[in-house]
Amino acid sequence: MFVEERQEGIVALLNKFGKVKVKELSEKFAVTEDCIRKDLASLEKEGCLKRAYGGAVIVRTNVHKAEVRSRKNIDVNAKKAIAQKALALIKNQDMVFLDISTSNLELAHLLVESKREITVVTNMLEILVLLAKKSEIKVVFVGGVINKSRDGFWGSMTTDLIAKCKPDIAFVGAVGIDVYENSISTYDIEDGSNKAMIIKASKKAYLVAELSKFSKDGNYNYATLDDLTGVITNQPLTIEVQEMLIEHGVELI
Repeated sequence: MFVEERQEGIVALLNKFGKVKVKELSEKFAVTEDCIRKDLASLEKEGCLKRAYGGAVIVRTNVHKAEVRSRKNIDVNAKKAIAQKALALIKNQDMVFLDISTSNLELAHLLVESKREITVVTNMLEILVLLAKKSEIKVVFVGGVINKSRDGFWGSMTTDLIAKCKPDIAFVGAVGIDVYENSISTYDIEDGSNKAMIIKASKKAYLVAELSKFSKDGNYNYATLDDLTGVITNQPLTIEVQEMLIEHGVELI
């Protein structure tokens, strides 16, 4: 087998499983582990993968910023499935924090239809407008500086207001989740500071994230998996990712 063929095979396995190990590749292609390491180094230079301890992982995507009005029409069924799972965790009389997130917007729609008497704290404009019409729900809005995409408010003033709240449960969004680096990221440092404070202030904090978020990255790491109570996603994760979440004490829903 030519070097090019072997490297194409490595990339194909990586795209299928998300991660490859030097020892397994050595056995599969009947070459030395040192030979595989050289292949991985070459492929990393070409931007095809990222080397990790004992092997390599798929190159993660750093997605571009987008406003809510464009993001909310992406993966709609996934977000609705996540919202249904989140709704089941909310009890009567709870104080619930809904962070800026299109999955949380779907959850807000479900809350309008439900009979729960709760208090919702949010910094997302669309959630405020939606829930203000529901008499059973008390709405607390945390203001500050309106963000660049006009989704809601963020910044130091918003963080200060969040810190004064003590939610029973919070649902926060993310741009990317990296279980190998133990990081959760978003686009902007202001948004990240708000999300970090929401997690810190809440008795329970769940990340609401479509499966695709596990292969994407933002620009700012705002929390680690250990900070969370759990993760709510829309499709089964690989056994390896599930095991890594368990290691960090994260409930998977």
